[in-house]
Amino acid sequence: MKFTAQQIADILEGDVVGNPEEEVSKLSKIEEGEKGSLTFLSNPKYNSFLYTTNASVAIVNKSFKLEKEISTTLIKVENAYKSFSKLLEVYNEVKNNKQGREAPHFISDTAKIGENEYIGAFAYIGENVKIGENVKVYPNSYIGDNSVIGDDSIIFSGVKIYSETIIGKNCKIHSGTVIGADGFGFAPNEKGEYKAIPQIGNVIIEDNVDIGSASTIDRATMGSTIIRKGVKLDNQIQIAHNVEIGENTVIAAQTGIAGSTKIGKNCMIGGQVGFAGHLTIGNNVKILAQSGISKNIKENEIVSGTPAFKVLDYNRSSVYFRNLPKIVSKINNLEKELNTQKEL
Repeated sequence: MKFTAQQIADILEGDVVGNPEEEVSKLSKIEEGEKGSLTFLSNPKYNSFLYTTNASVAIVNKSFKLEKEISTTLIKVENAYKSFSKLLEVYNEVKNNKQGREAPHFISDTAKIGENEYIGAFAYIGENVKIGENVKVYPNSYIGDNSVIGDDSIIFSGVKIYSETIIGKNCKIHSGTVIGADGFGFAPNEKGEYKAIPQIGNVIIEDNVDIGSASTIDRATMGSTIIRKGVKLDNQIQIAHNVEIGENTVIAAQTGIAGSTKIGKNCMIGGQVGFAGHLTIGNNVKILAQSGISKNIKENEIVSGTPAFKVLDYNRSSVYFRNLPKIVSKINNLEKELNTQKEL
């Protein structure tokens, strides 16, 4: 897919300096630019690369002034970084703008699908499924019976959505994610054998949620596991049955949340955080990576460690721990001095 410098400038409302018909078909870092590629320059410490890059087109700030002639065509904009980000969004939309239905696929006669859909090869869409407009279901994905997917959502390849799942508008579910599998519920019988407790609830994912690849969100035992609007989940996250995550909370990779824990709005949770079950985490909480959460956390707190406690206390404790041999040595010396004085 090729674009001219002028076409890109029109999208970004920028000015072309050089050849407006210069064509590009790929993106590159400025220090690795090749003929036919588009790059950008926003950080002054990379200025020198503009004079050595082989990129055909570069996006720069309007305030940028050339020190010598270059062969690269420039597109001058108010903010090169923001403009490049905008261009990436446009490129992504164009790249993913698939429509139609590939063969083979299976769509139940009872399913209802909106206009401008994309159904990839080997996709399965079960009974009574409702899919909105502009939805994309990529190859090898499974949409279970009675599920709902809102307008403009994207289900990438290999996603498995179990029955009764409800997904809102403008959501992205990345490859390998499983939504609606049974929660981890077992009870021992008189023989000590563990028997599965039926999980008859569902999963509700509200609007504008992004879920990374290879994540798992379990259905509720009863009721719903709920991911509120605007939540962003990284890759490889485990969310257990009856968990609720509040609006606009972001969670980094490899975090695990045990059953029935409630997390508030606007929280920021680092990678590899582990939550015990049945906890309540307040709004605006920040939890540092690899923390172990074993008790409730009040609103606006910042915590760290295992078990986690207030981050300032944790940092002080870390200093003490690193100096523990010195501290012990000082205590031993003080004890010796006291014993010596007693003998006198």
